[in-house]
Amino acid sequence: MKFDNFSIQEPDANVKVKDTFEIDSNLKVDSFSANNEYVPKLDADYCFDKATTLSILAGFQNNRRVMVQGLHGSGKSTHIEQVAARLNWPCIRINLDSHISRIDLLGKDVIAIEDSKQITKFQEGILPWAIQNPVALVFDEYDAGRPDVMFVIQRVLEVEGKLTLLDQNRVLTPHPYFRLFATANTVGLGDSTGLYHGTQQINQGQMDRWHIVSPLNYLSEDLELKVILSKVKELNNKKGQSTVKAMISLANLTREGFKNGDISNLMSPRTVISWAENYSIFNDIGNSFELSFLNKCDETEKSIIAEYFQRCFDSETSDSILNLVEQA
Repeated sequence: MKFDNFSIQEPDANVKVKDTFEIDSNLKVDSFSANNEYVPKLDADYCFDKATTLSILAGFQNNRRVMVQGLHGSGKSTHIEQVAARLNWPCIRINLDSHISRIDLLGKDVIAIEDSKQITKFQEGILPWAIQNPVALVFDEYDAGRPDVMFVIQRVLEVEGKLTLLDQNRVLTPHPYFRLFATANTVGLGDSTGLYHGTQQINQGQMDRWHIVSPLNYLSEDLELKVILSKVKELNNKKGQSTVKAMISLANLTREGFKNGDISNLMSPRTVISWAENYSIFNDIGNSFELSFLNKCDETEKSIIAEYFQRCFDSETSDSILNLVEQA
């Protein structure tokens, strides 16, 4: 994707939160009337968490720096994207893995051909481009970023934070409708669970610059059911709903088991959706469970997970899972 400047430089419309997000609020939020290639694809069936949605909307409307923190598979990045989609707000996601460097963010000298001559010119990175445009920039896996990269980001965390490009002797002033978001599994204090290898402790001076930290963890059973049925519509019938409710009950048992230290893996909503999708493909609840979750688990813990399965599903299906575990 080539990054270009926009024809529309500021919001020219607004949306009613009550109508667009089904949240009991009289708030109106600035939006763009025109869509473009940088606006995320809209998921009409997406289910919004009220508190998280209001935090993200505050980020867009009031230029707050918003971090969404929570366990894996809870829909942190998607939540931001789906808010942006309904505002027609250009939104770019960057995964802060260990290969993202200062050069990737800021830019570098490249060799180019101009007027049939080979020249060296500076090619801006994603951060200088985004900061000069009405763009929502989302840093995924924020707590996995390299320290040198994090210090590049630290300056632009301030609302009026200007970005200095030393190689170019330029100081960039943020566009008034530039927005900054992040998602993280931890709150910058490191990972004590063992789930998120590669995450780092974040400089507390930097954490202090985030105006809003919104937790987004797993949903209530009713809302999780609604989300799964919206994704796997062929199960949206009496029998299918009963099956999905049992899937969610099993997922909640794994979450409690993880919290109590009985098992070292848990089923996220993303995993339950995968299980439901696989079930609709294979039409076998036990086999689809094995493929979606059980095969990811420690061998020594499979008997515990099989017992969870036995609590939630009929004896015939449960026996097949128990036999599978015993054979392993």
